[in-house]
Amino acid sequence: MQDKAGANADAEINPVVDTSHRSAFLEPLYRRYFPLACFSTLGSWLLRFLFGWSAWELTHSAWWVGVVAGVMLLPTFFLSPLFGIVSDRINLRNGLLVTIALHGLIAAVAAVVTALGALDVLWLVALAGAMGAATSAHTPIRLALLPLMVSRQSLPSAIGLSAMVFNASRILGPALGALVVARYSVTAAFMLSVVMFCIAMPILMSIHIKKVVSTRVPASFRNELIAGMRYAAKHPVIRFVLGLTLINGLLGRTLLELLPAFSGQLLDGRAQTLAILSGAGGVGSILGGLIVSRQGGSDAHLLRLVMACLLSASMCLLSVQWLSGLYAFVLLIFVLSMITTMVGTSSQALAQLLVDEQFRGRVLSLWTVIAMGAPALGAMLIGALAQQFGFATVTLGAGLLAMLVLIPVGYKMWQR
Repeated sequence: MQDKAGANADAEINPVVDTSHRSAFLEPLYRRYFPLACFSTLGSWLLRFLFGWSAWELTHSAWWVGVVAGVMLLPTFFLSPLFGIVSDRINLRNGLLVTIALHGLIAAVAAVVTALGALDVLWLVALAGAMGAATSAHTPIRLALLPLMVSRQSLPSAIGLSAMVFNASRILGPALGALVVARYSVTAAFMLSVVMFCIAMPILMSIHIKKVVSTRVPASFRNELIAGMRYAAKHPVIRFVLGLTLINGLLGRTLLELLPAFSGQLLDGRAQTLAILSGAGGVGSILGGLIVSRQGGSDAHLLRLVMACLLSASMCLLSVQWLSGLYAFVLLIFVLSMITTMVGTSSQALAQLLVDEQFRGRVLSLWTVIAMGAPALGAMLIGALAQQFGFATVTLGAGLLAMLVLIPVGYKMWQR
């Protein structure tokens, strides 16, 4: 295993790879997969919204809403690497079937408990924690399954389309949930989430993917986790991609996580203003996924795209102190969301294209932890600094720091 990792450590990005774009919709398996991705992702975001809504309705406490959100996110950091190992061992389609069924079961329990009038904070925290655990299993399995359904040239397209579905669902899920709650009830909204997962499951069962049988003898979870981390650390390009993902999360995505405070400090802080900024960010994310879905399977091209977007994100941060008025900030959030989504989606595509099959689940679980954890860590750090020095000053410093790191790296890359 280590010999394989060592061999890959000497690998360079191959600039000769065919850069032509091939739509993932030309791949028969992906055409079947896409509808189930739409239903399951929308159902997941609807469920997330309902847990947050229920927390507010039960407590009218922003702290409890934050607790429920944190409980849904926390298992990702601890369980995703373990499920990355699992995804390297199992039949991925069957694994995804189990995780979707678990999401549906959680939604069904929530619907029953709510209908009986028994939903309280303890039930809510328990269900949110269960969903967090199910999601931490679902994500590495889903990411590892994607390359088995498409060709190399179609992989960026498939990942870009998945990003579009994810970001569109992040907007539509809460909107649909609010509509159903307003017109019917929270129970009906939970049941709608169940229906979406139930629609996704038979579609997934119709997809048959030839399983690659591994001849290696599985080691202990601890040894396989260590082997995966060593592989990622020794592979120069994967290590570099994970580093760029970290920079994107700590700097670019952080501002989007802090939109309520950002709006409060630099604009009027009204709910309507925050909704407009959030909408601009959502549209930018969808467009970013669409742009990546039009890229080919060249490692070098995708890496240059990531670097160009990160440098653009740095310039966006630098510009904050000179902007004024709602329209200027709407444009800023739109552009920043678009390019940071392009970085995240392209970096995932690079990791997918470069990793050896036996390490795919573990490497992608590391990517997931960094991509999801870095914005949360960055939001805490930059939020604290912005409280003391203001967003204009902090974003100026963050943009300068990012450019100091990225410009020398980008120069060397373009010299190759």
